[in-house]
Amino acid sequence: MGSTGIVARDVRRAFGDVQAVRSITLEAAPGRVTGLIGPNGSGKTTLLLMLASLLAPDAGELSIGGVDPIAEPQRARALLGWMPDALGAWGSLTARETIVVTGRLHGMKRPEAGARTEVLLADVGLVQLADSPARVLSRGQKQRLGLARALVHDPQILLLDEPASGLDPQARVDLRILLRRLAGEGRTILVSSHILSELEEMVDDAVFLIAGETVSSDRLAAAAGRSRAWRVRLVGIDASAAAPRIAGALALPQSAVALDRRDAVVMFDSDAAAADALRLLMDAGLPVAEFAAAAGTLEHTFLDLENGSDA
Repeated sequence: MGSTGIVARDVRRAFGDVQAVRSITLEAAPGRVTGLIGPNGSGKTTLLLMLASLLAPDAGELSIGGVDPIAEPQRARALLGWMPDALGAWGSLTARETIVVTGRLHGMKRPEAGARTEVLLADVGLVQLADSPARVLSRGQKQRLGLARALVHDPQILLLDEPASGLDPQARVDLRILLRRLAGEGRTILVSSHILSELEEMVDDAVFLIAGETVSSDRLAAAAGRSRAWRVRLVGIDASAAAPRIAGALALPQSAVALDRRDAVVMFDSDAAAADALRLLMDAGLPVAEFAAAAGTLEHTFLDLENGSDA
């Protein structure tokens, strides 16, 4: 296919009578982080397994750095780093040994694998646990070890399935910084995650899957363009007292301002409409402490698609 990134065209895969992937088409470009987003059962993991050369599609075309991962799995695996949702590590090996052995399996000499391991232990924050057996690591620590294994042979393409699962807040920040750095080095990164708030700050592009199919650009545009809730909080005024003042400033019926704990919630048709509303609130002299979308763009689009608003 001639692409140095990731390409899938009309890929399909069934398990008996279950059509896990009906028709997925996507591209992930070098130097960018692409998010793979969809509800459980949408085909994300099945697609990643096919791209990782671990599962053959029933139909369609796949390319990893210009290599067909099914026809030439060894060439593809030399190019890609695969991080599954579950580590599947050797429980008796330490974190350091796990990474070294993985490097050796990729054909690295022992000194090279050892040196690379020390770099990766620092990158993923496992230096203090380097000599601990994998079986005693927490879920989040195993995720870090899984990422280090995926990176050991310095791949140009990364396939990451739920990499932030089980990570604490600081580890999620560290993951985001690391992936942005890797993308900045020109690598192609395809990441699946349910933690949409994390993806929002991490990805350059997003591909949405519903029921094993890629969501069309027209449908995405319609979902992203629908009304979105915005939170408004006034300094020193609780939400119930703030709601009528906000409604008055925006010339809205009071029923148009909902309450959610400490915030008032107002629906706007666009970011431009929200910006106009903020100006009106300030012109009215209201002490606005917070004015923000209640959900990020990815979460808003995902929820809209999952609810089937445009079906």
